[in-house]
Amino acid sequence: MPTNKIVFGFTGLIASGKGTAAGYLKTKYGAAPYRFSTMLRDLCDRLYLEQSRDNMQTMSTAIRSHFGEETLSKVMAEDVKNDVSKIVCIDGIRRPGDVKYLRQIPGFVLINIFADMEKRFDRITKRGENTDDTKKTIEQFKLDHQKEAELQIADIAKEANEKIDNNGTIEELYSQLDKLVDKYAVKN
Repeated sequence: MPTNKIVFGFTGLIASGKGTAAGYLKTKYGAAPYRFSTMLRDLCDRLYLEQSRDNMQTMSTAIRSHFGEETLSKVMAEDVKNDVSKIVCIDGIRRPGDVKYLRQIPGFVLINIFADMEKRFDRITKRGENTDDTKKTIEQFKLDHQKEAELQIADIAKEANEKIDNNGTIEELYSQLDKLVDKYAVKN
């Protein structure tokens, strides 16, 4: 396991820009992207279930209640440790258990990405990542924030090493990410 890598872990509310940040780091810096939701999407596919937010949240709750609160974090931490990339980014840190094992990885930096509710609603309905996103109303979007998977994000955000304001342009987001890469870059 190389110890000379940067591991950026992104937390933030729904559609705050975590995936966009990870995608940019992958494209510009060759970062290896990981998402907590990938495990859940894989299970939904294997079980022939729709990849809806509700199904993934139910799957996450079932796994954590039967196998332990940190189960998904253990899987993520092992995947990240075994990755030989110089930069790794993790999208979707939502619970204290998600951070527990990641914090033990040398080079781990927790980053809170935030944006206003209206901007995030606009983003989620346009991207249509989950099967139920494009038809979502603002009222449904607000209700999504009351579900278990979203309730602890504010607490995790308080622990963040860095914060990114994603209320501006995409170029402003990229500039903030470039500065973080420069700040945490491993000097050989």
